[in-house]
Amino acid sequence: MVVGAALVRDGRVLAARRTRPASAAGRWELPGGAVESGEDEAAALARELREELALADVAVGDRVGPEVTLSEGRVLRIRACRADGEPTALEHDALRWVGPDDLDDLDWLDADRAVLPALAAFLDGGAR
Repeated sequence: MVVGAALVRDGRVLAARRTRPASAAGRWELPGGAVESGEDEAAALARELREELALADVAVGDRVGPEVTLSEGRVLRIRACRADGEPTALEHDALRWVGPDDLDDLDWLDADRAVLPALAAFLDGGAR
């Protein structure tokens, strides 16, 4: 399983631009990664946000959007998150806070693009 963070602040979500692999470089994603053995989704997201964005205090909330089927039988689940502090791009070359009306302006990875309608509705619903 792969988990992604809909890290929300002031009605906007954090998007991160990939640097690798070459096929994904320059495209945008919601930060996150694979759930490791012995981890649940919340623990995995907290670890990934620490590793990718140097965020220590992460609160993981409910799922946002559909479960997306990935290759090799894996699935992607997006969870709403909040964190204190300012994210730092440790594994990406750019970060951007994006509002619901600007989500379609980015070149998202296909799996993340599949959750954009639900993410826009979530952001429009007053996520702060």
